[in-house]
Amino acid sequence: MLTARLSVFLAALWWGSLTAVGFMVVPMLFVHLETPAMAGQMAAKLFTAQTWLSLGCCFLLCLTTRRETSNAAPSPLIWVVGGMALALMMEVGVKPHILARDNMALWHNLGSAFYVGQWLCAGKALWQLWPVPGLAAGTEGND
Repeated sequence: MLTARLSVFLAALWWGSLTAVGFMVVPMLFVHLETPAMAGQMAAKLFTAQTWLSLGCCFLLCLTTRRETSNAAPSPLIWVVGGMALALMMEVGVKPHILARDNMALWHNLGSAFYVGQWLCAGKALWQLWPVPGLAAGTEGND
């Protein structure tokens, strides 16, 4: 039961942090900082921090989430691994091109697509993990 709760917590942290950084904080940087260059530099640092948080959550999700043979529900691990791959591709494949200002439209759009893809993977993993067995209202016991 504890590992199931931990898995839900990790998936929620992963999805929630992606949501906050990508859809709230970074757009606010471009609205409130003096120049787009300043906002872009800060966004790059935030996205790097987000990548490390995502990789940490995903790694721990791989350790805590296990498919039980008697359970007919699909495993969220495919979404976790997919999200990890997207995070790594963004950090080592896309980010250097954006920082070098190399074909900005292409690399920014690709990075945005990878970010949304990672957000969808995190959401799908969270959705599959959410109904923690034995956690229904009134059935919580001593852990």
